[in-house]
Amino acid sequence: MDIVSVRDYCMSKKNVTESLPFGDDTLVFKKNGKIFALANLDGDLSLNLKCDPSFAIELREKYSSVTPGYHMNKMHWNTVSIDGSIPDNEIFSWIDHSYDIVKG
Repeated sequence: MDIVSVRDYCMSKKNVTESLPFGDDTLVFKKNGKIFALANLDGDLSLNLKCDPSFAIELREKYSSVTPGYHMNKMHWNTVSIDGSIPDNEIFSWIDHSYDIVKG
């Protein structure tokens, strides 16, 4: 998985915009103005995804490349290192989950 696949997938969803409000190294995806995903563009690709708190813990326990959200509320956000250890379809389903739980 690469940033092009992530971007294309996020942008294919309804009412999604992208921007760089935190600088050129963080691509932010919003649903109706509310953030549901952030992609690190500097160095190794990683995503911050919103997550139901109990599901967030479950994912962190199951995958070493899923950690509490970097610079985010660690109860509601996970950081996913895109290192090939997690199947793409799993990551896409987590993007779906993040998109679905964001109000707006």
